[in-house]
Amino acid sequence: MDLGARMDTLRFVIRDRDSKYTLAFDSVFDAEGIQVMTTPPRAPRANAICERVIGTLRRELLDRILILGPGHLRRVMAEYAIHYNAHRPHQSLGQRSPDTDPAVPAPIIDLAGNRIRRRPVLGRLINEYEAA
Repeated sequence: MDLGARMDTLRFVIRDRDSKYTLAFDSVFDAEGIQVMTTPPRAPRANAICERVIGTLRRELLDRILILGPGHLRRVMAEYAIHYNAHRPHQSLGQRSPDTDPAVPAPIIDLAGNRIRRRPVLGRLINEYEAA
């Protein structure tokens, strides 16, 4: 997966202690200034956040679309990542998306005076809504 411009925003990578992660794997991230953190030994719940994201991906995306190949998967995941980080409301963030600035208060929109615009994402699999 090509992270492109997002590499500048990464500060650390969390990985488990599997032997498949060699010193060369860690050195790639070290060269970019990203700290590699390992999960505690024998802590099966340490990857709970990752498991939550994987479950969300399956429920909201992968169980509802037929992936035709690696290129198709990359395009679908890139579009979903934009939706997930910039538009999808997250309950733990007060129904805001991760890319919003927490210091800036969310605007209050009067729905009585505004129309709502729907924008389909991923071939109408997901819809995003905003004030028109």
